[in-house]
Amino acid sequence: MCSRSAYVLALVLMLLGVTRAAPEPHALARGKATFEAQCAVCHGVAGDGQGPEAHRFFTRPTDLRRAAFKFRSTPTGALPTDQDLERTIRRGLPGSGMVAQDHLTDAEVLDVIAYLKTLSPRWGESAARVPIATVRPADLDALAARGADLFKEAGCIECHGESGRGNGPSAGRLTSGGRPTRPTDLTRRPFKGGDQVEDVYRALAVGLDGSPMPSYRDALDDDQMWALAVHVTRLAVPGAAPRVTDDERIGHEVEAAHQPGRRP
Repeated sequence: MCSRSAYVLALVLMLLGVTRAAPEPHALARGKATFEAQCAVCHGVAGDGQGPEAHRFFTRPTDLRRAAFKFRSTPTGALPTDQDLERTIRRGLPGSGMVAQDHLTDAEVLDVIAYLKTLSPRWGESAARVPIATVRPADLDALAARGADLFKEAGCIECHGESGRGNGPSAGRLTSGGRPTRPTDLTRRPFKGGDQVEDVYRALAVGLDGSPMPSYRDALDDDQMWALAVHVTRLAVPGAAPRVTDDERIGHEVEAAHQPGRRP
């Protein structure tokens, strides 16, 4: 490979979050301080998900030592890109105790991302973090009619129920990280990973690692996943108030209690 091609490839990989220069020591120190001040109350100082407020949540905070991330743009089992992590930190995960950390500066977010990578050896063992290709079909409406049938054929009703309300026959038996979990009510918004059809397609394509939600890339072709994604986006109840769960309310309470000046 010529030097110019190698340079271009390296630049592309860097922009994708696949490779990045090792953070300077001061960045890790700053990230550790920010993590302990902003995140450890739920995630724990060690990142084990056992912070002093963790017991209050139905769905416990993520154990960051496992480095298993549900909301990613990368294939099943792969680590997320830095952009994935930044999106989760900044936007939060609606419906969960992970509320938006939009008060952090850009530098603080990058430092925290650098620090959390020290919490699991997986970050040193797995370098490839390339997002899946996402090419939105020109005519999604043409695929929509197939989506309703696929919702049944692909087994979605087993957990989410025929109407998508998260009340399927297996809903009460699901676990995540050894703890009970519930399927998403697809009729309510917002979704943790985003409400747009591209967000739903991404969840179908890569799955939610560490949860019962698998990837469908080996079971469905691309058009089928887009058709299913369109169907899911159309399950929303018109005019329904945004979903606010108990975990989310507690998350805002914890945030306000530990961040002076921020309101629940």
